[in-house]
Amino acid sequence: MKKNILLIFVAIFAFLAIAGVLGFIKYRQISAAMAGFASMTMPPTAVSSTIAPAEDWVAAIKAVGSATAVQGVTVSTDQAGIVEKITFESGQTVKQGDLLVQLEVSQEQAQLRSAEAQLRLAQTNLQRQQNLLKSRVSAQADFDSAQAQYDEASARVQEVKALINKKTIRAPFSGVLGIRLVNLGQYLENGAKIAPLQSLDPIYVNFYVPQQAMGQITAGQEVHVRADGLPNEVFTGKINAVDSIVDEATRNVRVQATFANPKGLLRPGMFVNTEVPLPNPQHVVVLPATAILFAPYGDTVYIVEDMKDPKGNTYKGVRQQVVKVGESKGDRIAILSGVNAGEEVVTSGGFKLRQGAPVQINNAIQPSNSDSPSPEDT
Repeated sequence: MKKNILLIFVAIFAFLAIAGVLGFIKYRQISAAMAGFASMTMPPTAVSSTIAPAEDWVAAIKAVGSATAVQGVTVSTDQAGIVEKITFESGQTVKQGDLLVQLEVSQEQAQLRSAEAQLRLAQTNLQRQQNLLKSRVSAQADFDSAQAQYDEASARVQEVKALINKKTIRAPFSGVLGIRLVNLGQYLENGAKIAPLQSLDPIYVNFYVPQQAMGQITAGQEVHVRADGLPNEVFTGKINAVDSIVDEATRNVRVQATFANPKGLLRPGMFVNTEVPLPNPQHVVVLPATAILFAPYGDTVYIVEDMKDPKGNTYKGVRQQVVKVGESKGDRIAILSGVNAGEEVVTSGGFKLRQGAPVQINNAIQPSNSDSPSPEDT
């Protein structure tokens, strides 16, 4: 019995001794791994960078506007009638006074011939009465009656001619016609639409600016316009009027600018982006938009500097810096504060970085940095 108990104690002691040895070995392994991890340095992250330049930044007021014809109407009829002649095609350029549509006027022509005959008879009677009055053969009352008949006949002729003119539709001004809305033989009611007519050169652009910018907008100021669908075209015009009232709902004021449009590229109703350069430029640092890390708590950039690790070794690392951004032009953004001219700033790959992270500069490919970018897929 005692022998069995002794064997059990020996077995327990041997197990504890083996467990202790294994635990010590594992502790040494973990300690060595932790020491190795503590001494390990992260590999540098490949990024691109640029030397922050300072330049005179011409600030601008930007707004969304729409093109409007200086003169634009939908040509319509003033009298009902049947279309007898159409002398234009859709999209045709016409001059003021050009015939567009002739309505059937055979009845009015007959009335005109009758009225002209009555006018000639009235004129003959008037001359006869005038001669008789001079010879003191006729009374003044007979001459006055003849004069009234002549005036009535003349007015009747003018009335019929006016009716014929109302059935002869002409271009009220020079411009470009839209799509034709009538056909030969069609009966048109009074006020029926013939075709849109727009004067395209020059053309207006209307846009709105906030009331805070009213002091910076004056008549004669230069305006630049770009339109979707015309990526390579920049139109330059001048402000011709600033509205006298401010919209109570939006607190914006309407501005109208005039643009030369000889090719007719700008069309009424077209959406445009307007830019009004301001006269006093700002001296600011300008960076590509890709260099800015936008966040709700503040916008930041990474500045490349020489740093030292815990062992005192020098390496190229990054410092995260809060910045205040200003206006943008294409891919470029004005930095109002936070970056000094001449500092090296990360332009791409910043989302992979953290404070003090080592970096490797690779500028073989740089992000776009243009005032007027033109993406391929637009």
